[in-house]
Amino acid sequence: MISSQAANRYAGALFDLAKEKGVLEDTRAELETVKNVFQDNEQLLALLHHPKVSHEKKEQLLREGFAGASELVQNMLLLLLEKDRIDNIVLVAESFQQLADEEQKVGHAVVSTVKPLSESERTLISEKFAKKVGKDTLYIENQIDPQLVGGIKVQIGDTIFDGSVKGQLNRMERELVSGKR
Repeated sequence: MISSQAANRYAGALFDLAKEKGVLEDTRAELETVKNVFQDNEQLLALLHHPKVSHEKKEQLLREGFAGASELVQNMLLLLLEKDRIDNIVLVAESFQQLADEEQKVGHAVVSTVKPLSESERTLISEKFAKKVGKDTLYIENQIDPQLVGGIKVQIGDTIFDGSVKGQLNRMERELVSGKR
């Protein structure tokens, strides 16, 4: 098992190559698929670590299994296999995703609401909060929280913007108790 620091180095090298070749978005999509395949198929990793399966067969499995992927992604998989670090492909993919997001000024937000957001509400929230956190684009994941009563709660990384009714009431209570009003 490799550390996240090593995964970051592999992802950084792949990121630099993808950026240099102008295939950043394609590589991001391919790595997302690879990540999902490895997360959904635990037996794949077991097979790739099995001592009775030859290294050549493992390589063949990766080449055939990911035949639709670019040479860049296939070479990364083969390198991780060769260095006995294939079990951390998910960390490499996630690290690559973060690097690509930073490069393209993309953020991800979890928005908690009482009811599902419409597309226009998603767009409005994305535009307003992207500016607040210095991003060009903000992808919204909508979570339904029936305990909110009303309003929204937006979490972007470690930052939480609490515009819920409960949050506003709690702030009012603190102000009244402290005598700031």
